[in-house]
Amino acid sequence: MPDTKDVAMYEVNISAFSSTKNLAGVTSRLDSIKALGINTVWLMPTYPVGRLKSFGSPYCVMNYLQVNPSFGTLGDLRTLVSTAHSKGMSVILDWVADHTSWDNPWIANKSWYKQDGSGNIIAPPGTTYTDVAALNYNSADMRKAMIKAMKYWVLEANIDGYRCDYADAIPTDFWSQAIDSLNHTGHKLVLLSEGSRAANLSSGFAINFGWNFYGAVVNVFGSGQANASGIGSANGQDISSIPSGTYMLHFTDNHDYDNTGAAPLAIYNGKSGSLAAFAITINMGGVPLVYSGQEVGVSANQVINQNTSINWSSNPDLLAAYKKLILFRNTSAAVKAGSVTLFNDPDVVVFERISGAETVLVIANTRNKVINYAVAPGLQSTNWNDALNTGNTVSLQTNLSLQPYAYYVLKN
Repeated sequence: MPDTKDVAMYEVNISAFSSTKNLAGVTSRLDSIKALGINTVWLMPTYPVGRLKSFGSPYCVMNYLQVNPSFGTLGDLRTLVSTAHSKGMSVILDWVADHTSWDNPWIANKSWYKQDGSGNIIAPPGTTYTDVAALNYNSADMRKAMIKAMKYWVLEANIDGYRCDYADAIPTDFWSQAIDSLNHTGHKLVLLSEGSRAANLSSGFAINFGWNFYGAVVNVFGSGQANASGIGSANGQDISSIPSGTYMLHFTDNHDYDNTGAAPLAIYNGKSGSLAAFAITINMGGVPLVYSGQEVGVSANQVINQNTSINWSSNPDLLAAYKKLILFRNTSAAVKAGSVTLFNDPDVVVFERISGAETVLVIANTRNKVINYAVAPGLQSTNWNDALNTGNTVSLQTNLSLQPYAYYVLKN
């Protein structure tokens, strides 16, 4: 399993990922995922989906200890994990700790669930998640069952960790308890919290979701055309709020946004915009995430609609660009863990990453128009190698004309 700073993650939406829409279909494409530069595969929930009051969401878990039969068997999951391991890749599962389906066997233990004043089990308060029942973390027995279930997949399927859904809704003392127990299994684990609460990282998670950073990128590239310096500011806020040795997950897409009908080509105004946004996101820091099919420019409908599957042959130029960006990031100590120096501009994101003798400079036009960038004084009269196109060099003087959404990743 890679060290946290080296993780490059891919989120798999199993229902859309292949024509077979199952775990075997994921296993068959592991070579393609690895070729993208990925070393950690996050599987969206693999458990049976509840039927009572259900909307069909995979986050409506009917049984924590079973594989969704439409995806395959425990043996299929084990095969996926062992095949990934043979290729030097890790596999993490999605864990839903806040709630279960209304027909989960746990529902027989009424005290394991939150209740209203009349003693009725309730949906998660303050949400519209009426398809699920809210778990009660005042129940010690429920906590023990939850931890036992989490350990089950580590021990029985040899998985490499979890992405924990809606982590901010769960008491931090439970996460400390659960993570301590998981760490005592003897497995080295990737532990990602889908939350922004800094206390998640103090509780044992190594990675938090970078919602703040994502929002800043969308604000700059979207219709609001916010000042480009907001992206660097958001990154600085994130870095200053987390413990040493922990990281933020940085992404330009994930399943939550596709569920609202938006995918990178729509959010960032086409292939060029989506690549410029990704170039900034993957190089500014944190752990990078790619969502199912974004590397070939799929639409949101293609990954939401369970009657379709991703067309992997579309947009080969986009795929090639993603590979270049991820593979360079994987080889660069400066990008993975170097210091960040920002050069503020209202339209162009410019920053240096430095580690030891290695310096990486990223310049990205965030606008769908030509920008004549006035090169920051500290960068004038400098010469660079093009990190993405071997043999090319770039000389920076006082001005640099940037085509719409053009970006450079340069190194010394």
